[in-house]
Amino acid sequence: MIKSELVARLAEERPHLHPRDVEAAVNVVLDSIVEALAKGDRVELRGFGAFSTKWRDARRAHNPKTGEEVFVDRKRALVFKTGKQLRERLNEDYCANGSPSTEKAVKGSD
Repeated sequence: MIKSELVARLAEERPHLHPRDVEAAVNVVLDSIVEALAKGDRVELRGFGAFSTKWRDARRAHNPKTGEEVFVDRKRALVFKTGKQLRERLNEDYCANGSPSTEKAVKGSD
């Protein structure tokens, strides 16, 4: 799902709101998350998950085309940890669709 699909779906579910207002609300939420992460804060959406950042150390790497060694600067990377409700929901849907449970899938892969 892309942002425009999210806005359209929310506007459809709430016909009393103008799509332009729904888009503005979605933008405010997303911008707030980005601003908090940029400051180094952690953003937790209870039941959904938590966004945070962590530093990746500078390192030497290789350009895959040329094989040339390059230096990659230290940088922050986004980390997302799923919340309990989201994790449970994903697993319920997976098992409810007739797919094997994780335990069975692991045992069967030997």
